[in-house]
Amino acid sequence: MENKENKNKNLNWYLEQARAGGYALGHFNFATADVLRGIVQATRDAGAPAVIVGTSEGEADFIGLKEAVALVRVVREEYEFPVFLNADHFKSFEKCKEAIDAGYDSVIADFSKKIFTDNMTETKKVVDYAREISKYLPVPLAGLNIEISIEGELGYLRGSSQVQTKIEITPDDFTKPEEAKEFVEKTGVNQLAVVFGNIHGIVTEQEEKLDIEHFKSIVEAVPEVYYVLHGASGLKDADVQSAIKAGVTNVHFNTELRVAYTKGLYGALHDKPNETTPYKYLKVGVEEMKKVVAAKIKLFMGR
Repeated sequence: MENKENKNKNLNWYLEQARAGGYALGHFNFATADVLRGIVQATRDAGAPAVIVGTSEGEADFIGLKEAVALVRVVREEYEFPVFLNADHFKSFEKCKEAIDAGYDSVIADFSKKIFTDNMTETKKVVDYAREISKYLPVPLAGLNIEISIEGELGYLRGSSQVQTKIEITPDDFTKPEEAKEFVEKTGVNQLAVVFGNIHGIVTEQEEKLDIEHFKSIVEAVPEVYYVLHGASGLKDADVQSAIKAGVTNVHFNTELRVAYTKGLYGALHDKPNETTPYKYLKVGVEEMKKVVAAKIKLFMGR
C-alpha cells in the first residue's frame, strides 16, 4: 500500500530515492488492461516502492494515449500504489507533445538516430514544453524545476523488442562521456538513456555483455542525471546488478515479458482449444508474465 506521505511525490522524487538507496525502479510496457494490472500487482507484491509502466508509439496507438492515462490513474487508485506512465521512445516533438498533453508522467524523447546537435535541439524542445506545462500541474514538488520527467537518449542502441539471432555492436555505438555532459547541460533532461553494450530485445546466438567501466566513466562525467538501462532483456542478472550499483536507477524490461505472456497464452489455447472466454485464457498469460516481473523487481531491489 502506498505511504500517504508519498502520495503526491512525482517520478523524479522516486528516482532520487532509488539513487540514494542503491536500487532501481522497474519499467515494463503494456498495451492492454490485463497486462497493466498484472505488472502493478506483481511489482507491489514483490515489495517495490513504485513502478513505471510504458507504452511505445505503437502500443499507444493501439490502446490510445488518453485511455492509457485513464487506466493508469484508476489502477493507481485501486491498488494505492505509485504507478507512473511513460511514453516509451517517442520520436518526434509532436508525439511527445501529445503524450504530455494527454497526461503522461514522463516521456522518452528519443532522437538518438539524429546527429548529436539535432538530438540536443529536439530534446530541449520537449524539455522546454514539459517545463512550461508543469507550471500548471497540481501539487508541484518543491525543489524540482520540472514535474514531468523527460528522458533523452544518447548513443546507438541497436536491435528491436523481439527475439533475434545476433546483433553486431561496437564501442562506436557507446555513449561518449563528454557528449553526455554537454547533452545534459544543454537540454536539462532529468533522465538519460545510455549505451554501453546493451541492445533492444533478446539474441539467441551471442552473449550480451555490458561494459560497466565505460558506464562508470559516463556517470563520473555527469553525476547529477538519473540513468536508464534500456534493452535489459537477455542480460545476465550480474550485469544488471552491476549497472544498478554503478548508478542506474531505471531499468527497462519488455521482450522477456512479451515472451512469457505469449507462451502462457499459447499454452492455454493448446490445452483448451475450444475455450472461447477471453479472460480465462488471457489470465494464464498474465500469470506467467507476473512471475517474470516479480523476479525482476527482486533483482532491481537487490534481494
